Amino acid sequence: MAAQAKTFYALLLASLQLLITTHVSLAAGGKWTLLLSNVGISAMHMQLLRNDRVVMFDRTNFGPSNISLPNGNCRNNPQDAVSKIDCTAHSIEYDVASNTVRPLTVQSNTWCSSGSVRPDGVLVQTGGDRDGELKARIFSPCNNNRCDWVEINNAVAKRRWYSSNHILPDGKQIVIGGQGQFNYEFYPKTTSPNVIALPFLAETNDRGQENNLYPYVFLNTDGNLFIFANNRAILLDYVKNTVVKTYPAIPGGDPRSYPSTGSAVLLPLKNLEAVKIDAEVLVCGGAPKGSYILAFRRNTFVKALDTCARIKINDENPQWTVEKMPRARVMGDMTLLPNGDVLIVNGGASGSAAWELGREPVFVPDLYHPENPVNSRFESLNPSTIPRMYHSTAILLRDGRVLGGGSNPHGFYNFTGVLFPTELSLEAFSPVYLEPEFAKLRPKIVSPKSQTTITYRKTMKLKFKVVGEVKGPVKVTMVFPSFTTHSFSMNQRLLVLDNVKFKRSKSTNYEVQVRTPRSAFIAPPGYYMMFVVNDNIPSEGIWVRLR
Repeated sequence: MAAQAKTFYALLLASLQLLITTHVSLAAGGKWTLLLSNVGISAMHMQLLRNDRVVMFDRTNFGPSNISLPNGNCRNNPQDAVSKIDCTAHSIEYDVASNTVRPLTVQSNTWCSSGSVRPDGVLVQTGGDRDGELKARIFSPCNNNRCDWVEINNAVAKRRWYSSNHILPDGKQIVIGGQGQFNYEFYPKTTSPNVIALPFLAETNDRGQENNLYPYVFLNTDGNLFIFANNRAILLDYVKNTVVKTYPAIPGGDPRSYPSTGSAVLLPLKNLEAVKIDAEVLVCGGAPKGSYILAFRRNTFVKALDTCARIKINDENPQWTVEKMPRARVMGDMTLLPNGDVLIVNGGASGSAAWELGREPVFVPDLYHPENPVNSRFESLNPSTIPRMYHSTAILLRDGRVLGGGSNPHGFYNFTGVLFPTELSLEAFSPVYLEPEFAKLRPKIVSPKSQTTITYRKTMKLKFKVVGEVKGPVKVTMVFPSFTTHSFSMNQRLLVLDNVKFKRSKSTNYEVQVRTPRSAFIAPPGYYMMFVVNDNIPSEGIWVRLR
């Protein structure tokens, strides 16, 4: 009887597992496409530019890459343990339209650095390691393949390694934190003293683990900065160096910052004409306290966190709401989609960030619907087949796809004899809204044309076509392109513009009038991707410059 019972329960368990697998398969959506199997480098850092090209780079002191420098050039590289003369590139430019790459030249170490795009569309990247720790690097977009990195010595006052940058309302950048740096400064240098102490970063530093690197930084709608490190946050008036508000720790107290790396987004900003705009931050994943030490010293890999925490940062008494994710995830990337949903990809289910410390790659993307009720916000999508562990990246493209690359959890390029070989491939995830069945609902923007300049506090007309049905007023969204590295998309921001008027002019032609943001506190100046969204199906974006 015992044997029969055992057999019965085994069959029952197998049936349940089959049922669950079938359900997940039916519910899943989206499509992964391998774009290039080898781009030459591992995409540790990514930034989309206004000409639909993506700049990527890793680091310069861990041996030759798989792509040569342009024109047969070589560079002296005394800090490289593998090759003192390096004739290979450690940065590339990816052309989305042609699906091709070209090598770029960095002269100093960009490892674990940070950056942002200036209001004029120029990428400014700061810091790195060793000979790169005090540098800034400038990349001006071009269409003739002649542009390259320009390096500026002593551009920052302190070593900026594992720091976070954010574009400010005046167009400058703030550079916050980094290993051993409990302070912030500005680029270009504008203040005296150049370096301003930020005790919050010292308070959130766990001895021997840190858990406060690459802090999550978001510009609030009042002009102050929301800064999250470890398991808690402050609202900082960076002009007066005053903490305006202190937020409670996330319930449970586990860290969410590097190396217990989670990810975070500022959820879509809407009702922008309101006197007080709601702003919500979502923090997902991470690793329990002590995970880094256990992985590093004892080869023990603790299950990652399987929760998200959400908070209304402008409430009088803000509190975190904790939600369960479909699965545990450390080192995940969170990307805002044009329709306001949040895509979570990459990472592992156990261990920690840092070399060799992550385990159990998570292949399944999770989609978070911010507008849904609690406990009904997550949807699991079709899995990838490529492990994207430590040093992976993901960014939104103007066509609505999400570009994914990177993964190098090793001190060097390492392709054999390791759990997760250095990954040089580039792939794209096409969300459900790009599937052919929704083609008739997909808007096509007719005017304005891409690269149009818009200004604050104006009424703006967008004309678009939809072959199928338009269900009620459409949404118009604007997305600031992120600088993404180490599971954090710096400067990522999505705004839902207020509709003023909506009309149908012909059978498939429509016009919507919206109000542009009223201030640079709500939307810093610069290039944004603008989308029209019909019944949750976004158009291809156009570039607009807000100034």
